[in-house]
Amino acid sequence: MRKGLIARLPYNGNGNRYMTTKDIVYIALFAALTAVLGLFPPITLLGGVPITAQSLGPMLAGAILGARRGGLSILLLLVLVAVGLPLLSGGRGGFGVFAGPTGGFLVGYVAAAFVIGFLVEKFWARLNVFTAALSIATGGILVMYLIGNAWWAFVSDLSYLEVTVIAASFLIGDAVKVAIATVACLAVRRSYPLISKAR
Repeated sequence: MRKGLIARLPYNGNGNRYMTTKDIVYIALFAALTAVLGLFPPITLLGGVPITAQSLGPMLAGAILGARRGGLSILLLLVLVAVGLPLLSGGRGGFGVFAGPTGGFLVGYVAAAFVIGFLVEKFWARLNVFTAALSIATGGILVMYLIGNAWWAFVSDLSYLEVTVIAASFLIGDAVKVAIATVACLAVRRSYPLISKAR
């Protein structure tokens, strides 16, 4: 039974074709970590979008676990949110949060973790401060805001340019998160690497 379950799970980004029980534990662990980051008080943007420490979660998940496991950990969190668990900043939960102005950013969490993990895997053999930070910023800022701002503009009376200008005021905080995730990524790579170069 256990062998059959493992055989159906996807490539784990660590050189193995199938996921193991350890991979599932890592996925659950980073889903929990991202939920805990939501306990920090949010800063609410004009227009109703809260910016929280929770967006650090996808950066860490992708940079440390890789594309598949990182993306799955955030997807697991969002599934739990969708069924009603109050795991988002401010104790929010339920399917309704995906229809609000934050909906695009929540979907962007999954995309960000996957893109970060994919790039880190690609750069793995020559991963350094620059390539790690570039990978994390690409997924955690560029991809996140492309998706989040588009949905925010769609559900509000603001244009895409207007929401982008508003969101730009929080890039300093995002840069700090990128720095934290970069340090964590390189520290884990040196001491206990959980991913390897993508094949």
